[in-house]
Amino acid sequence: MGERLKGKVAVVTGGASGVGEATARLFAAEGARVLITDVNEKDGERLAGELRGKAGFYRQDVSDPKQWDELAKLVTARIGKLDILVNNAGILIPGTIEETCLEDWHKLHRVNADSIFLGCKTAIASMKETGGGSIVNMSSIAALGGIPNYLAYSASKGSVAALTRSVAVHCRQKKYRIRCNSVHPDGVLTPMTRAVYPEDIDPESLTIDVDPMNRACRPEDVAEGILYLASDQARAVNGIELRIDSGQFVMSI
Repeated sequence: MGERLKGKVAVVTGGASGVGEATARLFAAEGARVLITDVNEKDGERLAGELRGKAGFYRQDVSDPKQWDELAKLVTARIGKLDILVNNAGILIPGTIEETCLEDWHKLHRVNADSIFLGCKTAIASMKETGGGSIVNMSSIAALGGIPNYLAYSASKGSVAALTRSVAVHCRQKKYRIRCNSVHPDGVLTPMTRAVYPEDIDPESLTIDVDPMNRACRPEDVAEGILYLASDQARAVNGIELRIDSGQFVMSI
């Protein structure tokens, strides 16, 4: 691997598995010091151990404002700065407008949208004092097109997309040199998405490796896009919606 993130410090939420794990591994390989956060302590600690001194783990409920404050203090005390925040943590609950209850609506928004708001506030407060940085927010193709069976999830990811644009404009107007972009994958084979497939369907058969008309990709494919947005190679890229969906959204128009 190269050194595209050499000397940089990154926080990856939801980093114990899926896209977060792939991102943490790639960042570490590219020279970053990575702090993995997740409620999944077992896999988070395992991953940090595998990265051999290039990563640490912090148990974090991203919907809790107090834990964001504690995380900021930890980064300041132990590392001194924050260069990259990947707001990746998220959950998935199915349901149409008729099936979704208010409790599930609130639960999805607390984890998928409120946490992005809290993460951006935390990162900006730190980055503006240390010369800038990059915030990458995990949204979804569901934010751009209607997915009736995942109403609350789609709405929460739509909130992320709108928030990202507003944050990008704010930081530019303030001349903070903080970039904020969103990533919009579709059908990534992660533990979260694999769980929703029917038992008689092999998720592996739905990947673009099998057929370019398929929509499913692997976490590593998304991590590569996140790496670009986090790196200095994307220094002029701000406020964009990066679709990683094998052309699925374009075909649906």
